Amino acid sequence: MRILLLILAALTLAACGAPPPPDTPTRRITLPTAQPLPPMKTFAVPKVSPPGQSNTAIARDFLDLSFALESGRQLPVLTRFEGPISVRITGNAPASVGPDLARLLSRLRREAGISITQVPPDQPASITIEVMARSELQRYVPQAACFVVPRLSSWEEFKRLRRTDAVDWTTLQTRERMSIFLPGDVSPQEARDCLHEELAQALGPLNDLYRLGDSVFNDDNFHAVLTGFDMLILRAYYHPSLQSGMTREQVAARLPAILAQLNPRGQGIADTLPSRTPRAWIEAIEEALGPRTSDARRQAAAKRAVSIARQQGWTDNRMAFSLFALGRLALSGESDIALASFLQAGVLYKSRPETQLQAAHVSMQLAAFALSSGQADTAIQMVDESLGIVVQAENAALLSTLLMIKAEALEVQGRVVEAQAVRRDSLGWARYGFGSDDSVRARLSEIAALSSRVKAAG
Repeated sequence: MRILLLILAALTLAACGAPPPPDTPTRRITLPTAQPLPPMKTFAVPKVSPPGQSNTAIARDFLDLSFALESGRQLPVLTRFEGPISVRITGNAPASVGPDLARLLSRLRREAGISITQVPPDQPASITIEVMARSELQRYVPQAACFVVPRLSSWEEFKRLRRTDAVDWTTLQTRERMSIFLPGDVSPQEARDCLHEELAQALGPLNDLYRLGDSVFNDDNFHAVLTGFDMLILRAYYHPSLQSGMTREQVAARLPAILAQLNPRGQGIADTLPSRTPRAWIEAIEEALGPRTSDARRQAAAKRAVSIARQQGWTDNRMAFSLFALGRLALSGESDIALASFLQAGVLYKSRPETQLQAAHVSMQLAAFALSSGQADTAIQMVDESLGIVVQAENAALLSTLLMIKAEALEVQGRVVEAQAVRRDSLGWARYGFGSDDSVRARLSEIAALSSRVKAAG
């Protein structure tokens, strides 16, 4: 389930983008409000990196992902589809969903070896993807951006059976019918992100692990499209040596041979046993990122998460994420804490090859700080260092924001023609990442406000 966390709004630049007081001299911000935006850009050929973990670590992750739910409830047996899988789309799907689904199914066939095809909406299917208004979806599951349920084929069935054992994953022995519910009145990127995460869970593991740095199976929601690690997990999940109904012990006995066959490079990588993730840290993170509490309580929870992470001696993804969450929450009132938290998180993320996308998110925040303080060279350098990994991760919202920051920094340097070209490029990506023209122009205005005082002073 893709949960509505504050991290999904990590690009709001809350404090940095605040307008200056009325008595501060500024230059008028000129935005292309009257001109049509350029065509929407989309990503072409996927650029997928193989997992860098040892097979021993991947086997451990596979078991922890496959035999528990996100709530912590244990699953008694492995369940999957046995035989070819069909997928259909019903409801009012926006134009981007069809191509994005076709691209995802092609990747699943090619990279995960899964026999999966799309069928017309009026035909029965193993997996039904029903698209609806966000308000309708959240009327029944308020904290979900999208979700998957077993044994059902429609929203009407879900409304009727949602409180019964029909949707209880722990009672499954095999998978035959699944329904994915996702909103259609969102940006193309948000709809695509839901497709990737929910279809992956409809097919395979149902759990998320905060310790994973290169996976959509992580509630930090940094990764939005299936990674090389995720595809390996799914390929192993559908290996002929496994089948529905197997226990954790039975699967564990077969995993070493399966991974040696599928991922021979992982045989020679040393394993590092991760420490347990205390429930207290998870609860602190969930409170910090949850929508139903005050800003003060969220920030206190983030500080608690950082404290627990330090007590655990972590230097991994969990420590960095604690700092990133604190940085985001401190932006609106304690910019010194925000900056210090981002700097520390950036060092940790950059130290690991599997968390370079997370480092790019931090760099976006730091580039915003640099731009607003007149350090145009630093802002441009941070943006340029991040673009490659962001393109590989297919995050159009982050990509467009970085390019908008670069355009503003170029203007500060007086490189107006270059700035116009970069800004136009950013708008094509923004149409995919943010959706409506109003949302795109609002983001453009926020980024322009970062450099308004610098431009006025110049």
